[in-house]
Amino acid sequence: MELRGNRIKITPMKLEDVYNFKNWGIHENPLLADYNLPQLSHRELEEWYYYKTNRANQKYFSVFNEENKLIGYFGIKRIRKILKDAVLGIVFDPNYVNQGYGTETIRTFLDYYFNVLKMRKLYLEVSKFNRRALRCYEKNGFKIVGEYLDEFFDQNIDVNNPYFVEEQSSFVIKKGKIYNYIYKMEIDRKAYLKERDIIEKTKAKNQVGSAVK
Repeated sequence: MELRGNRIKITPMKLEDVYNFKNWGIHENPLLADYNLPQLSHRELEEWYYYKTNRANQKYFSVFNEENKLIGYFGIKRIRKILKDAVLGIVFDPNYVNQGYGTETIRTFLDYYFNVLKMRKLYLEVSKFNRRALRCYEKNGFKIVGEYLDEFFDQNIDVNNPYFVEEQSSFVIKKGKIYNYIYKMEIDRKAYLKERDIIEKTKAKNQVGSAVK
C-alpha cells in the first residue's frame, strides 16, 4: 500500500524508517517533550517499533515529503473490524510542523480509510494545550465530542515556565499532582464526505478565480 498527496507519500512503517527518528528536531515547548524521539537509543527504537507493529489491532505508517525524507508517522489503534472504527495517533518531526503536511497527511489517509477500507468512524484524543494539532484535526472535519482529565506525563515540569503559564487553563493541580485536559474527537464517513465536498468546491472556485485573473 502506498498513498500519495500533493506533497507527501504514505507507506507502511518499516524498521529502517524508525532509525530516522534520530535525525528529527526537538520540541522547545516542554509540554510536547513526550514527542521528542531523537533521545531514544537504537535499541529503544527497535523495541518501540516491534511493540507498535506486532499487534493485530493496530497499523502504523510512515510519512515522507517531496524529497523522500521521513517527516512523520501515524497509526490507527484499537481497530474494531466488526464496528469498523479505530483510534488515530499522529506525530511529526518538529522541523516540519506548521507547513500543512499534517493536514495533507490526514486528508489523504481519510480517503483511503473511508473509501477503501470501508471504515465507518475514526476517533482521536488530543491535549487541550496542543492547539496546533487541534486546528489540524478540525480542518479535516473532526469534532470535539467530550473531554476528560488525565495525569500529565511530566510531574516535575516547572509550573512557572512560560509555556505552562500560557496554557494554565488546560491543567488542573490536585493534591500535588498535575492533570491536563484531553479532548475526545471523532469523524464519521458522512462528515468526511461533507468536508471533502467543501474542500473540492473551494478549490474549484479558486481555480476559476485564478483563470479569470
